[in-house]
Amino acid sequence: MSDEVVLLDFNLSMFGIRVRIALAEKGIKYEHKEEDLVNTKSALLLQMNPIHKKIPVLIHNDPYQRAQARFWADFVDKKVHEVAKKIWTGKVGEHEKDKEELIVNLKQLEEVLGDKPYFGGDTFGFLDVAFIPFHKWFYSYETVGELKVDCPKLNAWAKRCLQRESVSKYLSDEKEVYEFVLSYRKKIGVD
Repeated sequence: MSDEVVLLDFNLSMFGIRVRIALAEKGIKYEHKEEDLVNTKSALLLQMNPIHKKIPVLIHNDPYQRAQARFWADFVDKKVHEVAKKIWTGKVGEHEKDKEELIVNLKQLEEVLGDKPYFGGDTFGFLDVAFIPFHKWFYSYETVGELKVDCPKLNAWAKRCLQRESVSKYLSDEKEVYEFVLSYRKKIGVD
């Protein structure tokens, strides 16, 4: 599939129509795979868009890998950072759903990582850079949120990342992060 472009789509979808128009305007040939959105979504759709499970999905090898990294980096920003921020800036005991969501989101990232050394496989890449700064905040999430982040694959990944000079040189100290969180909570009046 190195040169092949595949569009997972539904003929009546306005969003899919946008993609088909753009591909036609650019003169890009593609294989169209119609999705049954009413009954059963294809395994390919669920693999290519595991979070939203929606169409359209445009598949092309090299850009696909970059798009996946950008997608998961955005996931980290919206589904880890934003959810965790509600926990560490909120009153203790008031964010049970957020705590559950944070753990689910971290487990999803752990699934994406799988048994690979880095999110990009054997090489440290875009998603690793986007996510590693959050690891030193886990202690604060756990302590303030009264939760346990039990993600052994993410912990092993973080240890590998910390062996890189670029990471160890710039990554925050978890105690400094925690002191900042306590100071900030006091300032906004939740403690």
